Amino acid sequence: MNTSIKWRAITLIAVCQVFALSLWFSATAVIPVLKAEFDLSGFQASLLTSSVAVGFVLGTLISAVLSLADRVPPRAFFAAATLVAAIANACIVFLDPLSPVVILLRLVTGLCMAGIYPVGMKIISTWAKNDTGLLVGLLVGALTLGSAVPHILNLLDTSGLDWRVPLLASSGLALISAVLICFTKLGGPIPKAPKFDPALALFAWKYKPLRLANFGYFGHMWELYAMWAWIGVFLLESFRLSGIAEPRFEANLATFATIAVGGIGSLLAGLAADRVGRTTVTILAMAVSGSCAVLIGFLFGSSPMLLTIVALIWGMSIVADSAQFSTCVIELSPPNMIGTMLTIQTCIGFLISLATIHLIPEFVDIVSWDYAFAILAIGPLLGVIAMVRLRQLPDSVKLANGHK
Repeated sequence: MNTSIKWRAITLIAVCQVFALSLWFSATAVIPVLKAEFDLSGFQASLLTSSVAVGFVLGTLISAVLSLADRVPPRAFFAAATLVAAIANACIVFLDPLSPVVILLRLVTGLCMAGIYPVGMKIISTWAKNDTGLLVGLLVGALTLGSAVPHILNLLDTSGLDWRVPLLASSGLALISAVLICFTKLGGPIPKAPKFDPALALFAWKYKPLRLANFGYFGHMWELYAMWAWIGVFLLESFRLSGIAEPRFEANLATFATIAVGGIGSLLAGLAADRVGRTTVTILAMAVSGSCAVLIGFLFGSSPMLLTIVALIWGMSIVADSAQFSTCVIELSPPNMIGTMLTIQTCIGFLISLATIHLIPEFVDIVSWDYAFAILAIGPLLGVIAMVRLRQLPDSVKLANGHK
């Protein structure tokens, strides 16, 4: 395998993921502006994020049942999904943000994500050779950076008041992604998909090692997207309370950094997991992120610098384990079922994330920002238990070339 060709292809795939996945949080990033301009309620604000997750769940269910990720040529699947998502996202700027049609368009955007994120992982897995953890870590890092991009796109609007700017900018990036993905190369032939059988989806539950890997991922997802959805509002309110001069500008930068730094965490974890083991890395990452979920609320309204440091540690650790759960699925699944198994994992994980995305504003009303994020620590705790049990199984030697 030519190393230069491999890394050119991987780099292009990662760029396509960053650009396409900027759509996910494009509306979430403008929630503070929409709250101020349109008096958006906590439930309505949650819907801007959760409707994408609902669409993603529906899309992955359809994809899993029909084995689309293993049947449709991956580059064509990725390009078509990204194009439709970009158009749906751009159409929002012509509507009243309180219109139900906006939520429908966000749902369509999420539906299309089922052809972007899991399919991107399948494309990059064709290049893996004893470095699966690193490559999937790179892709999850791209997802993380893409999720952070809308917060930096907010700064393109110098007035800080036009919510349409980041939406249009993210759609433009996605259109570029839909074109670029057509020029990527696959690292090897894709195994022939199994004969259509909806019951194949149950393999994820029948095979215990795969089931435990999924349980670890579900604990991770209980925490991740709720944190990403609400950390920007949390930081803005905290900075205002602490009396910082330009809270909106500083909060946008801090939120971008908090989410984007997860890309570094994902890469470092990928390098480490290929050498010391997947379960080791995921257990450590979840222990740190769960601790941050409990601690950060106690710093609300205090020193912006100290709060930002804890947020950055949380942002790095909360994503560090994500790629390794996906890599576990790649290593534990039959080669001709990898796309479907990844799709099932992400489908259920995002379904779980819906609960916490909507729970956070409710907990803010009940216990304030001081304790609202603490509920997220439940996920990492249960995830650690699942990965400890996976580590004890004989089939765990399939992970990370025997490093577990």
